[in-house]
Amino acid sequence: MRQPPSNTIAKDAIKAWRITALLGEGIVWLVTISLGVLYFVFDWSVWIVLIAFIVSVLSTVFFVVILPKLRWRRWRYEVFEQEIYIQHGILIVSRTLVPMIRVQHVDTKQGPILKRYNLASVTISTAATTHEIPALLEEDASELRDRISALARVDEDDV
Repeated sequence: MRQPPSNTIAKDAIKAWRITALLGEGIVWLVTISLGVLYFVFDWSVWIVLIAFIVSVLSTVFFVVILPKLRWRRWRYEVFEQEIYIQHGILIVSRTLVPMIRVQHVDTKQGPILKRYNLASVTISTAATTHEIPALLEEDASELRDRISALARVDEDDV
């Protein structure tokens, strides 16, 4: 069996993913607070509000505290001359080999949360799909994009 890729993504990815998760959890908490208000207005059972509160606390702990660190530990990538090897996943580990000859174009992208931590994601497009290496340092992402682009161009010239 092939060895796992050796390169990891930036450690600040954990912070960026936690902020993103907090934004999503804000919606969960709005629903929970709305149920609490409806409890007082319509005299609902206290169990509905209690269950919603417990679910909100558990989902916040899981998605904000636990999941980002697990995701960071599992993300690996490596670029070879003939292929790109990407591995990610927590319960189901996905190992993807992208042949350089199939790469059509490579992009970097950066949203406001990634920009705050000087991070960027590299997107590798083939005819069939798009692959992403998330949350690399900006300089590393630019270098990786340029390296993949150069290797993909060389492969096309060889054909």
